[in-house]
Amino acid sequence: MIVERYGAWRSPISAEALATGSLRLGHACLDGRDLYWSEGRPTESGRQVVVRRRPDGAIEDLVPPPFNARTRVHEYGGGAALLDGGTLIFSHFADQRLYRAREGTIVPLTGEVPESALRFADAIIDRARGRLIAIVEDHRDRAEAENALGAIDLTTGALTLLARGCDFYSTPALSPDGRRLVWQSWNHPNMPWDGSDIWVADVGADGTLGPHVHVAGSTEEATFQPAWSPDGVLHFVSDRTGWWNLYRWTGAGAEPVAPMAAEFGQPQWNFGVRTYGFLDERTIVAHYDRDGVAHLARIAADTGTIAEIPTDLVSIWSLAVREGIVAAVGSSPREGSAVVLVDPISGATTRIRRATTLEIDPDLVSPAESVMFPTAGGATAYGLYYAPRNPDYRAPEGERPPLIVMSHGGPTSAASGGFSAGKHYWTSRGFAVLDVNYGGSTGYGRAFRQRLNGQWGVVDVDDCVNGARFLVERGDVDGGRLAITGGSAGGFTTLAALAFRKVFHVGASYYGVSDLAALATDTHKYESRYLDSLVGPYPAAAALYRERSPIFAPERLNCPVIFFQGSEDRVVPPDQAERMVAALSARGITVEYHLYEGEQHGFRQAENIRHALERELGFYQRIFGIAPAATAP
Repeated sequence: MIVERYGAWRSPISAEALATGSLRLGHACLDGRDLYWSEGRPTESGRQVVVRRRPDGAIEDLVPPPFNARTRVHEYGGGAALLDGGTLIFSHFADQRLYRAREGTIVPLTGEVPESALRFADAIIDRARGRLIAIVEDHRDRAEAENALGAIDLTTGALTLLARGCDFYSTPALSPDGRRLVWQSWNHPNMPWDGSDIWVADVGADGTLGPHVHVAGSTEEATFQPAWSPDGVLHFVSDRTGWWNLYRWTGAGAEPVAPMAAEFGQPQWNFGVRTYGFLDERTIVAHYDRDGVAHLARIAADTGTIAEIPTDLVSIWSLAVREGIVAAVGSSPREGSAVVLVDPISGATTRIRRATTLEIDPDLVSPAESVMFPTAGGATAYGLYYAPRNPDYRAPEGERPPLIVMSHGGPTSAASGGFSAGKHYWTSRGFAVLDVNYGGSTGYGRAFRQRLNGQWGVVDVDDCVNGARFLVERGDVDGGRLAITGGSAGGFTTLAALAFRKVFHVGASYYGVSDLAALATDTHKYESRYLDSLVGPYPAAAALYRERSPIFAPERLNCPVIFFQGSEDRVVPPDQAERMVAALSARGITVEYHLYEGEQHGFRQAENIRHALERELGFYQRIFGIAPAATAP
């Protein structure tokens, strides 16, 4: 065993292997007994491909190059493809038109619109009327895009709007007899997890919708995933009790199904998110989060009796259930994300497609330790701690490892205990990692989510700071070598922690926010009012925006920072990073800036993913004075 300083260990988990050997697995769906899913391929410049697995186990790509099955609705996309009866309909990223693919032939369904100004997502088939029903986002000749619920004729591609007037729509679903349509909508300034509504309407013989009946939701009640059971009973998720729980609608009101202090909903950053489905008329299969851990269960639809399905999955972000088949996308503590088939009784899982081909020695895997720690205002925050681990190395006697605090995005996302080769990239090199679930994270109920309301840049920063202090005081890590990293909203938390607290010694911002006012005034429609709840209404709260923005406090940021940015990012434009880099450089602060051409919000190209990881590692080693080990084990 080699004695070497923490952070200098050599590891077989290379940035190259992580970048080229990993897929971005999207949502799983079922078409009869065919299973299909989308996957982003970094080695193909991030191209999104729809993949089908037939019941005999044969797997095939349904979207050949140069097609890219990705929609730009809400910019974050999702719900870009629909497979029905063997025919695939998908949105092509380059022009945002809908295309139809069957038996190797791909033809456009919708007409060409200049500059991808008409976009589609979350489509379903209305077979009786020969059309799709989908979310439509229209950017033609408008200061702000118009979102609506629309129908697309499967023969002519003609578009007819069915419902409009709300700022946002999602999750249309037809009743089994095709006579009723349900959907979700919400309006500025709310995000769907703040307050949203579910509506149902009769569908006329001519395809138009009758009067809209309000089922659930308000500006103070967040709804999620309306869906019909096979016998035509409407179900949905609501957080009216403080927890996202299942309900069924009788027409006269809503009845809870298996109420519990757990989350059956998820923040809808992407279309296509589903957390439950119907195994048969009497049985629901659902996944829910409790204390940051995913559970899978069968629920009796009439009595609410719940039976745990004992899988090894601790993180699930997609579920597909149909006619006795259960498929999911998730991960276990020892296995990375994968598309899996799950036996609904025994819980036995069959991994159909793994996100990574990288084989990692189990001795390199650092198990996640769930930690709770006190934070500001007498509150409690949560996190997952990963200690350094590499069987070929040990540190000099008495040395403690440097710590990397990870601040997730969203900021409604959540740290997961599922296997992550990216975390072990760090721990196998001798870094400790703390992945923080700060106030505002999903999985702990509405009240915990709302801890961040009006307090973005305060609560999240306090929780990351106090998580680091907790580990220092416990004796796990070196209090003189603390780093913080995050992307998007996590990038803002990173920069705010570096500017407004004196705890961390270095930071890495991936497409992070530095100017809150710029984010409020120069971003896409979906998030253009998000900061009303996180900070305050703009411009009325302009002084608070300035006070919380790291760009206006460069004199308070006195430690090195490395920035990573996509050139085509519409969510957080490059100007946010470039102004920060210029301000720090002018003060002589050590700073690096890497702009990746063609990347948007989140990196998809293998070369850029590899380069960013290697530069971040090298930056930490340089700042902490760590020379990489000269001798490989």
